[in-house]
Amino acid sequence: MIVAQQKPLEEIARLINDCQKVLLVGCAGCVTVCLAGGEKETEFLASALRIKRQLEGNPLETVTFTCTRQCDPEYLLPLDNLIGDVDAVVSLACGVGVQYIAERYPHKWVVPALDTKFAGGSLEQGVWAERCGLCGNCILHLTGGICPVIRCSKSILNGPCGGSQDGKCEIARDVDCAWQLIYDRMKALGKLERLMEIMPPKDWSTARDGGPRRAVREDVIIDA
Repeated sequence: MIVAQQKPLEEIARLINDCQKVLLVGCAGCVTVCLAGGEKETEFLASALRIKRQLEGNPLETVTFTCTRQCDPEYLLPLDNLIGDVDAVVSLACGVGVQYIAERYPHKWVVPALDTKFAGGSLEQGVWAERCGLCGNCILHLTGGICPVIRCSKSILNGPCGGSQDGKCEIARDVDCAWQLIYDRMKALGKLERLMEIMPPKDWSTARDGGPRRAVREDVIIDA
């Protein structure tokens, strides 16, 4: 999932300082899971902004709504009835959601309330870790399901480096060496011989391919 965190209240307030009425839009997708932009966080931010502006003698009117997802245009339809007289839209979604709202309402000022951090998963309650670099050419079948692009601090494809000591990375003693993890996993699987194959340099064109990437499923496209 996409992991994000909320911007400081002061920064969000500054972005809408000249607005009298704003629409805060939460997202019930990834940012709800990481406790950054769900319905609860949206209502809390709206309340905090109103209180702050009231104390400053510059009252703010807020409208709130939480979409099922902001990254699918059809889930933005309910906003059509809410956006008419607001001065700005505050999106509590990842950067994709912010852009989708801005594209749908090009005449409205749309600001992000969150900083999009990475694609990752949960380690424990309230803790998330980066696990995928979205490189476009997955090699997890070669490394025992452990991604060296992200989990190795140097993104080494043929490791470990000389900085690995006692299974830990040289950057910090609490960071596991990804290649130690890969070695242990491949050994447990009885596939150590596969680590003898030298991986070629990463083809980063699969990550960008000259511009924004697009995924197409021909089997689900419906002809107009």
